[in-house]
Order: sequence, then C-alpha cells, then structure tokens
Amino acid sequence: MKRVYNFSAGPAVLPEEVLKEAADEMLDYRGCGMSVMEMSHRSKMYQTIIDEAEADIRDLLGIPDNYKVMFMQGGASLQFAMVPMNFMKNRVADYIITGQWAKKAYQEAQLFGKANAIASSADKTFSYIPDVSDLPVSEDADYVYICENNTIYGTKYWTLPNTKGKNLIADVSSCFLSEPMDVTKYAYVYGGVQKNIGPAGVVIGIIRDDMLTDDVLPGTPTMMRYKTYTENGSMYNTPPCYGIYICGKVFKWLKSMGGLEVMKQRNEEKAAILYDFLDNSKLFKGTVEKSSRSIMNVPFVTGSDELDAKFVAESKAAGFENLKGHRTVGGMRASIYNAMPKQGVLDLVAFMEKFEKENA
Repeated sequence: MKRVYNFSAGPAVLPEEVLKEAADEMLDYRGCGMSVMEMSHRSKMYQTIIDEAEADIRDLLGIPDNYKVMFMQGGASLQFAMVPMNFMKNRVADYIITGQWAKKAYQEAQLFGKANAIASSADKTFSYIPDVSDLPVSEDADYVYICENNTIYGTKYWTLPNTKGKNLIADVSSCFLSEPMDVTKYAYVYGGVQKNIGPAGVVIGIIRDDMLTDDVLPGTPTMMRYKTYTENGSMYNTPPCYGIYICGKVFKWLKSMGGLEVMKQRNEEKAAILYDFLDNSKLFKGTVEKSSRSIMNVPFVTGSDELDAKFVAESKAAGFENLKGHRTVGGMRASIYNAMPKQGVLDLVAFMEKFEKENA
C-alpha cells in the first residue's frame, strides 16, 4: 500500500516509524497481553507510559521545575473558556487578534469579563502579525493572550509581544515542538496535539506554578480548574490514554531525530523550498506578508477560484491529500509539520510546476 502525502492542517501526518511501532504493539503491549487501548489508567504499566511522556517533553523543551505539564481533553476550544475561568481575577484580559482561533478565544473571554482587543490584523484578512512592540496593554489586565501560529492564515509570531509585565498566555497548537521554545517567557502555554504531536483528543498545557491557585472564577467546574490536573498527575479522571501513548512515542521520535533544533532546521528547509517556488511562480502566489510567514502552514492561491478548484482536484488524484484551503479563506494550504518528509515538499513543488505549465 502506497501512503499519500498528507498536507492536512490537523489531524495531520504522523511519523511512519511511530505508526508502525504502535501497530506492532496494538494487540500486545510489551508482553502484557493487551493493547494500551484496553489498559487501566491506574495500572503501573500505564503510569510508566504517562511518566515517560512527561519526562520526554520536559527534556525536549527544557521545561524548568517551576512549571507543571498537564495532559487534558477538550481541544484548544475548551481552553478558550478555561483560560479566563482560571486567570481572569480582575475580569479584564487583553487579546491580540491574528486569526479565527484568537478571535474565538477573545469572544469566549467576553463571557467572563472585559476582553480587550489591543491589536488585530483583521484589516488585511489576517495576512500579517501586527507590531507588538508597544501595545496599549491594560493596566488592570490579568494576562495578554495570543495564538502564536495561525493555522488557517499561515502566520507566525517571530517576536513575542511586549506584555509590559503582564502574564503571556499562548495557544501554540500548530507550531508546538516544531522548534525550540523558551517556556519561561509564558505564564501558561498550551496546544492541541493533532497537528505536530499525536492524534486528536489530547491538549498539552505547560503552566507556571504561581498560576495555580484556588482563586478561580466562581462556578468554575472541577474539571476546568488547572489545579485539578496538576494535583492529580493528569489523572483526576480517565485521561485520553491512547492519545498520550502516541504523543509519548512522537516525543521519543523527536529525540531520536536530534531534538527540536534539528526539527527547526528541517522545517525551515522544507518551508524555504515551497516559499521560494511561490515567490518566483507566475501562477501561484503566497498570501502572507514575508515577515509573518509560518513554516508550518503555507496558504497560496492562483487568483482564480476555478483554477484553485482544478488544482485541488488534480493534486488529490496525484496523491497529494488535503491541500484545499480552510473553508473561510478558500485557495490552497500546505501544512508541512514535523512528520512531512522533505521529499513530500519537493514532489509537491514539482507537481505545481507541471500544473503551472499546463495552465499558463
């Protein structure tokens, strides 16, 4: 069976080595006679799996001791409510709107207090990251919130905002573990894993100790308090066991590849191949300002809806899956996460060159 090149924005491509290893262990995990899917989360064997996963992500990111790691459920969308419920002490928070997910988080925060949009790139269809060096940060804001890599629009913060001393909260779902990250720059950082790390259903949160208090908004449910996760080792209830197990395997794969510095180099190289082609193409055009380009998600268009549709259909027939852009923006988008091989990008560019000649 030939595997396709999967350019999906998430759930997304996973390393083949990880999938093969998981397949080998599907019926019998290390001689225990059952699958991890069937295993009690209270067993010693599963405890080892989750402990190793935490140790490996700590190692990969150099997470300091005063930060806790949480494995949660509910996707990034549940975090849009959990963040204000846990941190909006003054009922004021500042949001930078750089795309649909930042906007949704901002709208959710309005249910709990005053959410201020202190910067936005909506004026140019979120095709750039606004200047964040001198923002009108609210004096009474509990935190400043960003979505660091915007999956739909293909933008990335290459400089974190000057929060003027306020806690920085970041959704890093689509750039998580694609490059080294200084965790100490954030009070809380989280990401859904279904883009770069594992199967849908797990969210990883990394939280500074002083953010963990009982002083949450009245009515915050037990399962929506971060302290519930940190005090119970992410096991207050049954966690997404199999998803965490796959994440753990991906962490080991990342370490075997040489860690996040190596992944960054690989990802930059893949992105450069595609962006160089787009910058020189007479048919295809990238949609993002160069200084804001993501190395994970690359949106592009031909300028014709009809040609875009033709390209999506023909690319799919040629074995390039999920290149259709998000329904809100149209066009095309190639998500080139860690597990996408360089050859996949080279083959895509060769296909685009061929399409351009045939449709000039």
